[in-house]
Amino acid sequence: MDGKTTVKYLQSYIKEKDYHPELKKEYFLKLTEEVGELSRAMRKDLKKGPNDNIKGTIDEEIWDVIYYALAIANCYEIDLEKVIKEKEELNRIKYNSDIVFEENR
Repeated sequence: MDGKTTVKYLQSYIKEKDYHPELKKEYFLKLTEEVGELSRAMRKDLKKGPNDNIKGTIDEEIWDVIYYALAIANCYEIDLEKVIKEKEELNRIKYNSDIVFEENR
């Protein structure tokens, strides 16, 4: 990966391989399961080393959490790139921050 993977692409990729709106509750259950697995990996500080396998690491589990969050967004036809911008503006005002979310970065 070149560091330029967009949220839009990730949503499209997941939608193409795993799109079952009728399973949104199951996606949520998987999300909560993956959050638990991430918690375990963090508690044990299981990080991927340079030549290690990713299995069971924080690295793997954080992707699983993101995957299911995006799958749920797809079930509801949510454009996360749009929502991120809108929500960050609300947060900027709520938390009185001078830092502005910049698109296309």
